[in-house]
Order: sequence, then C-alpha cells, then structure tokens
Amino acid sequence: MSSTSVLADVPLFPLHTVLFPDGLLPLKIFEARYLDMARDCLREKTPFGVCLLKSGGEVALPDEPSVPESVGCLAEIEECDVETFGMLLIRARGTRRFKLLSHRVEPSGLLVGMAEPIPDDLPLEGNEHLAKFGACAEVLERIIATIRERDPDSLPFAQPFKLEDPTWVSNRLSEVLPVALKARQKLMELPDAGARIDVVHHYMQQHQLL
Repeated sequence: MSSTSVLADVPLFPLHTVLFPDGLLPLKIFEARYLDMARDCLREKTPFGVCLLKSGGEVALPDEPSVPESVGCLAEIEECDVETFGMLLIRARGTRRFKLLSHRVEPSGLLVGMAEPIPDDLPLEGNEHLAKFGACAEVLERIIATIRERDPDSLPFAQPFKLEDPTWVSNRLSEVLPVALKARQKLMELPDAGARIDVVHHYMQQHQLL
C-alpha cells in the first residue's frame, strides 16, 4: 500500500482503547452494525479502522453520536468464533496507522471514514536513542518472561516477538504501561519510534521500572 493512497469507505469501530500496529484486539461483537461490518471484512478480507472515542459512547445513541479521534489504526480479523447466537468473538491485529480525513454515519449507525495511511516510523538513529531502546527492550523482555511464567495463555502480544525492532518494542510498552488513554493515543500518533522510545523510557525512569 503506498503511503499516498487514500482509503475510501473504511468502516470505523470507535472504542475506549488505542490500537497500535501489531497490537492484538480481542472483541465481543453483538451490535447489528458491527456484526455486519465483521462479516463484510471476513468475506472481503478487508480491514476496519479502530479509533479511540473522543466523545460519545461505544454504543451510539441518537442524541449522542460517537466521535472518533482523527488518528487510528487499521485492524485485520485473524480469528473469529461464535460464542452464542448473535455474538461474535473476534481477534484482530493492528496493521497500519491512518489519519481520518472525513467520516460519515451510515443509516445503520456505522461510522465510515475516508483515511490516509500514515507512513511507517522513521528508523532509529543516534547513540542516545539506541541506548534507551536497549534498556526498553530489556524491560519488555522481562515483562514477557513474567507473564509467561504466571499465565502463558494470557500474553497480550502476538508472536513473533520483535525485540530488535524499535517500533515493535515502543508500541508494546505503550500498550502495557499504565498510562491514561489520551496519553496512549499521543504515543500512537508520534511520527517515529525514537520519539516513542524517549517517552516510554522517561516514564519508566520516573516510575523506577528501569
């Protein structure tokens, strides 16, 4: 996908969560508009867009529309299961960030947007950034080892683990560190891994996690 191509009619799922590229998103879907959206995505092998809710609820009300943040992440459905009649359990994975250029509400209540893909992170450069990245990768490795020991089935990250990749490491730490949703959104929006590494490294220093 070229970074200049515009994606038309992307179905949007506004949630109280921030999805990062390569991040896992388990969802229980029961609203008709999202059941239809998931079926369409599965049938056509197309992604949907996940955006943090700026205002409104996940379940939109006539007098309170769901307003998404303007930067989100595309998600592809990897697994799908029917738990009970009228409910889908899906596991999606984040692929690429996008900027919403516009969005509209379909008669079904589904938000649909026109989106521009955001280029991949710029490569990490400079000794200071590389040193901070090394420290962050070590912390993430410890987190993964601790979760694996405690409950190997509850790992919040998908294989393969890319501990040598600054984007992957900074994204995973941004997901698991206990920061406010708005702060997590800002981390996801940062244009390069170096900036994200700086922020998570500073946070972990402040909270004595390094």
